[in-house]
Amino acid sequence: MSRMTRRNFVAIASGTGLALTSLGSVSITTVAQDNDKPTIKVGSKNFTEQMLMSEIVSLTLEDAGYSVERTFGLGGTAVIMEAIENSDIDAFVEYTGTGLMAVLGAELPAANAETSPEEGTAASATPENSSLSDQVYDIVKKRYDEELGLTWLDVWGFNNTYAMTVTRETAEEYNLQTTSDLESIAGDMTLGTDLEFPLREDGLPGFEAAYGFGFGDVKSGDPGLMYTAVDQGDVDVITAYTTDGRIQSLDLVILEDDLGFFPPYYAAPVLRNEILEQQPDIADVLNRLGGQFTEDDMAKMNFEVDENGLELADAARPVLEAKGLIGSEG
Repeated sequence: MSRMTRRNFVAIASGTGLALTSLGSVSITTVAQDNDKPTIKVGSKNFTEQMLMSEIVSLTLEDAGYSVERTFGLGGTAVIMEAIENSDIDAFVEYTGTGLMAVLGAELPAANAETSPEEGTAASATPENSSLSDQVYDIVKKRYDEELGLTWLDVWGFNNTYAMTVTRETAEEYNLQTTSDLESIAGDMTLGTDLEFPLREDGLPGFEAAYGFGFGDVKSGDPGLMYTAVDQGDVDVITAYTTDGRIQSLDLVILEDDLGFFPPYYAAPVLRNEILEQQPDIADVLNRLGGQFTEDDMAKMNFEVDENGLELADAARPVLEAKGLIGSEG
């Protein structure tokens, strides 16, 4: 099995992280169309899909007459939570599984087939494994409000989960179809991950406990580099994000999470309660995005930014306009 040294992987990751952050880490404020409405500070974590989703939020708010201050590429989950708790930002987009396990430290509930979403709620926008998805959403929505002073709005309809992913050559050589198939060879493999995965309970510690095996080496770095690293043989398996367009373009193979370890990761805007108390119509504006995006929608937008070099707005605006979510002018 091939190896990439930690020094090289982290060094490359650091450079790319700086490049990604430069896309939006400098605060940019737009002029409000309605002077009676406040400026909304929208932040994001430091990978492409996060910045794209925050751009979608920003464009939607601007279309409704709000000015927006963009502060994208802040860092990982801990950094974005610190920013919103300090009121440095008012809104960002989070994943339900991340909120449940990485932020709240809660366990994944057992799916209950008798649980059904209430009509008209955000939970009705989760198309697969709906009872488990709804339970996770309900937990994070309730606890974020009670414990953190934050509100979850409606989920957008796509699930961007972690997935063990290999090249097609590796999958065929070792007859890999499920994650459990890695067990006999994992000790000789290098796992490439983002910076958070080795530390999160919904990441490597929980994975090793659930599946009963670990990898020979683990290299963490910028998530955008994982795909090139596995394609070039610098690592053997990666914890891919399932909505990343490079999975298809590089002909990578997602291994089935046959033990159902990874929780649902449905995306939704999260806002400070205080800003919603001041401007309650923001919830109505952003809830128009609920249930509007598929995994394919996000994969295509991610690909346009990562591989075709489009600016965030240029990738997001046409999709929003095509769905009738914002106007075609301005």
